[in-house]
Amino acid sequence: MATIYDFTMRDAAGHDVSLSEYAGKVLLIVNTATRCGLTPQYAELQKLYAQYHTQGLEILDFPCNQFRAQAPESGSEIAQICQTKFGTQFKIFDKIDVNGPNESPLYAYLKAQQPNDKGGSSFKELLLKLASIGEKREGSDIKWNFTKFLVNRNGEVVERFAPSVKPSEISRDLERLLS
Repeated sequence: MATIYDFTMRDAAGHDVSLSEYAGKVLLIVNTATRCGLTPQYAELQKLYAQYHTQGLEILDFPCNQFRAQAPESGSEIAQICQTKFGTQFKIFDKIDVNGPNESPLYAYLKAQQPNDKGGSSFKELLLKLASIGEKREGSDIKWNFTKFLVNRNGEVVERFAPSVKPSEISRDLERLLS
């Protein structure tokens, strides 16, 4: 059976990165977009990274243009935007698909491990559903930008958070895994 460490992904600079480099770390894996109403979450992601990185947190950012084409830039342009606008210091990967026929094998794995979103206010989730009208989503599909997967130090995918769950709202979950 595959583990999170069996995947190799291309970063925003075009280099292959084996996720085995993150063995023993707590990972927060997020699909993102630069032109989404949730894009301000980048600032909170950076704040989490700054607060917990020395304790073993790594944030892996996977831009995705599948939701209303809200990440149209190239991977390197996205990395530059995020570093300039939000001061991001965590790893930004190249754009991927998180659903459908061209879905990244990593995301197929993540969704198989944690098929359902946790959290999110019902009002915000309703707004996300309305925003995605006409876009077919089934079962464990990623519903929108900024879905977050939490991976423990053993590489186990332990939680999946809804897009509307702010990064600051998962601090307790992070602290539990980092301790």
